[in-house]
Amino acid sequence: ECIAAMRDAVGIPVTVKCRLGVDEQEDYAGFRDFIDQVAATGCQTFFVHARKAWLQGLSPKENREVPPLRYEWAYQLKRERPQLDIAVNGGITTLEAVREHLQHSDGVMLGRVAYHEPYVLHQVDAALWQGPLHSRAELLRAFQPYVQAQLDKGVALKHMAKHVLGLFHGQPGGRVFRQILSGGAHRADADWRLIEQAVEATDAAGSRARTESRPADASDSAS
Repeated sequence: ECIAAMRDAVGIPVTVKCRLGVDEQEDYAGFRDFIDQVAATGCQTFFVHARKAWLQGLSPKENREVPPLRYEWAYQLKRERPQLDIAVNGGITTLEAVREHLQHSDGVMLGRVAYHEPYVLHQVDAALWQGPLHSRAELLRAFQPYVQAQLDKGVALKHMAKHVLGLFHGQPGGRVFRQILSGGAHRADADWRLIEQAVEATDAAGSRARTESRPADASDSAS
């Protein structure tokens, strides 16, 4: 009834994100019946988080990690209901995993990894659509016009910087990048110069790390 009411009220597609079930439910047929009931309203697109939810006994954080993933339920649903658009969600963190899920479904939803490691989004986009792969610094600098426009409106830098803290996740110098933005973005006078400072310090830290990890050449060893 909720989905039907939304579809009646708007002119854009209404989509549904759901789990496989709750608590003691272990029945694929029940999950499929739920999808059928909602699809009867005219909803065509479902994002299936391939875990069930424990309403009692698990915290929201634990519900994102503890219940086992059952991607095969989403795959089976797509086979049995080919007219629906079925996307898979839950525990998907790499381009390789995205490619695998797309062999069995219409789409993939990236959740936490898109926030904690946003560069993954660019890697996926470039790979699937054969676009150019840009560096993290290039992407960040493409963000500058938006940031400057918001700053001109009086929006504090911290509200934008916090969403890119993970851009250099797992990269040499990534910690320096986070430290500089986290330490300075809350200041009233913080502007784009802080982001440039973070990029430059990250580049320098990354260069040092690569130099220190490079094996010594023969002459160094001899000396």
